[in-house]
Amino acid sequence: MPGTSLPNTELFNPTLQALHSLGGSGTNMEIHDEVVKILGLTDQQIQLLRDPGNSRKTEIASRLAWSRTWLKRYGVIDNPRMGVWILTSLGQSTRELDPAEVVASVARRRENWKYHATSSRIGLDVAEDSSDEIEDDEQWRATVYDLILRMKPDAFERLVQRILRESGFDHVEITGRMGDGGIDGIGVVRIGGFLSFRVLFQCKRWKSSVGARTVRDFRGAMMGRTDKGLIVTTGNFTQDAMREARRDGAYNIDLIDGEQLIDKLKELSLGVTTKEFVVEEVTVHPDFFANI
Repeated sequence: MPGTSLPNTELFNPTLQALHSLGGSGTNMEIHDEVVKILGLTDQQIQLLRDPGNSRKTEIASRLAWSRTWLKRYGVIDNPRMGVWILTSLGQSTRELDPAEVVASVARRRENWKYHATSSRIGLDVAEDSSDEIEDDEQWRATVYDLILRMKPDAFERLVQRILRESGFDHVEITGRMGDGGIDGIGVVRIGGFLSFRVLFQCKRWKSSVGARTVRDFRGAMMGRTDKGLIVTTGNFTQDAMREARRDGAYNIDLIDGEQLIDKLKELSLGVTTKEFVVEEVTVHPDFFANI
């Protein structure tokens, strides 16, 4: 992709195309990787930061989040659960979008929401423009991100330990010792109450990106101890690191970046709680009063 920035609507069609290529559904990471493939982005373009003060998220990750929200409002995609997106029936029959029409359609709906809110004369919250929604989302995420970066390294390790326990791991221990190859802890995952396997994990409270060398070194430390590893970072991973983690013929290593970490904190209500509000739409029928 030429240039160093992404116009707001440029990723509408690549996002839609990615979901079609993925069989109609995909996670945030799967959509990200597929869009990168579709656009032929270089590692330098992928790692381009949207905001120098927000080093946990690349520009393309930010734009993809923006695009998914608008496409959901337009009706071609939906997210049945956090981090998972699917094509709606309209999306399944749509192969290409007119970005200008998407923006205009969502804007018309917003005006309609405002009209109903005014005519109802009820002081309830009404759905706002998705750009405002994303701005609010960015604000709480930035707050959580800043709080995590202020934590001491051992406190961050305990936070990861708590997340793993809340996610179903047993016997989660912090084992970080000098000369231990960067292994910070170990946990046990049980499947169906019968099978279990050990998972070694590493915690990286970094602002910068985690590269392939870190993944290779961690895999070397895993040798002979387990066949499953996990790296958790507050930053992000380079494309080389992601390819190395999934390399054929080597122990698989799962990667959790800063965005996924914050999503998991919200999902588990660890330091982040949510409250749902019901939106009421009231319509007045003058003919009822005229004909009574």
